[in-house]
Formats: sequence, structure tokens, C-alpha cells
Amino acid sequence: MALKRFGLAAVAALAIAAVTPASAQQVLKVGSTPTGIPFTFLDTKTNSIQGIMVDLVTEIGKDAGFNVQIEPMQFSALIPSLTSSKIDIIAAAMFITAPRKEVVDFSDPIYTYGEGLVVPKSDTKAYATQDDLKGETVGAQVGTAFVDALKKSGLFADVKAYDTIPDILRDVNTGRLKAGYADYPILAYNLKQGGFPEVRLVDGYKPVTVGSVGIGVRKGETELLGKINASLAKLKANGTIGKILEKWGQKAQS
Repeated sequence: MALKRFGLAAVAALAIAAVTPASAQQVLKVGSTPTGIPFTFLDTKTNSIQGIMVDLVTEIGKDAGFNVQIEPMQFSALIPSLTSSKIDIIAAAMFITAPRKEVVDFSDPIYTYGEGLVVPKSDTKAYATQDDLKGETVGAQVGTAFVDALKKSGLFADVKAYDTIPDILRDVNTGRLKAGYADYPILAYNLKQGGFPEVRLVDGYKPVTVGSVGIGVRKGETELLGKINASLAKLKANGTIGKILEKWGQKAQS
């Protein structure tokens, strides 16, 4: 009788073990920004964060075997939130840079671009380089690689730091700011929506700070990073990444 009970208990334990992974899939918190369209943004219709990086990290989770819970926050709060374990992953328009790599481990590069330049539409000058705006007051987003590079250049009378890219566009739109620098794809997407009619994106401007966006994890999370990179390679090979980029008006890169 005791042996029979043991046998039934063993069978029950095996049955529980068989269903637990599917029913208790790991949920990872993903930090994203509400103002980085088309990479990440707040969709007011659904009151949820959407965009390229959200679609991508969701597909990675499906492939790697974890669920994602998107946590909206300002760009400058992403790394502090990761290092303090408030989130597990950063999925935003964040460049892989040497200073950031000292505190964050990044995935393989996903998308490469540089800064774009916006000026009032009434300013028709053909700006080609940052030298063309020497001595002027310009703006960039706090916490980005662009704002640091602009300040270090020593070219400008002042480099104003803004919390969001729409804040930069608003000040350029009203003429309060001579020029603004930010992620080219984000500027292009925002202006395409028609919300800033008095702003133009300068054609022919040559970016100085060119980088690649990657997904960030805490230092030492080698298993998670390995899963993310393996999934990225698979999603790139099967065309999923290309389809996500095209969905948001961006060209797939080789």
C-alpha cells in the first residue's frame, strides 16, 4: 500500500513538473520610453507603449521563452532603473556606447543611424556640418549620446538639454530654439505626422555621432544576453526584424 501511494505521488510530481514551465513562464520587465516614436512611444488609443523595440522584444520573448511587461519611463531613467533591478531589460532607441557598456551589457547591434538636425522652416540655410551653427544655442535630449557630444565639441554658445524630443521640436517650432539635434529616424517620423509644421529636417546634414541601437541587460546576465542574441540572429535570418522595421517606416539594414 505504501509503495502504491509512493507511486501515485511520483506520477503526480512528474505531471506537475511537466506543466509548470508552460503555466509559469518567466515575466521580464522591459523599460521603454513614451516619446521615441517609431522606436517606442505611448499609443494613446490603447494607453500602451508601442513601436519597433516593443515589437522586437516581444518577438524575442516568444522565441526565447519569456513574457515581457513593458514599463514606461523617461530615457534618462532607463539605465538607473536597470542597475537598481526595477527593470530587467532596456528596449529603446539607446545607442551602444563605451561609457554605457561600463554599466550595461548590450545585445548585438540592431539598427544603425546618426543624429538629425532640425531648424525653423523659415531658416532656409543649407547646414552641412555642426560648424555651420557655431556660436548658436542648440538643443538635444538629456541622457543621449548626442547631448554629450555637442557639449564636448565646444562649438555652441549653449546646449540646452530637453527631457523629450517633442519638447525640442516644440521650441524649434515656435522659434525659441535656433536648432535641435536628435535621433534622425525619430525626428523624421515625428515631422511626417504633421504636428510641427514650422520645423524642417535639414537635408544634406552629415551626422557626427553615428551609433547602433541595442537591447540592454544588467552586467553579468550572460544567460539572458545569450538568449536575446540567439533570438535576434534567428529573427534577422527569417525576415522578422525586416518586417518590423518596414511596419514602422524604416528600411531593413544588412
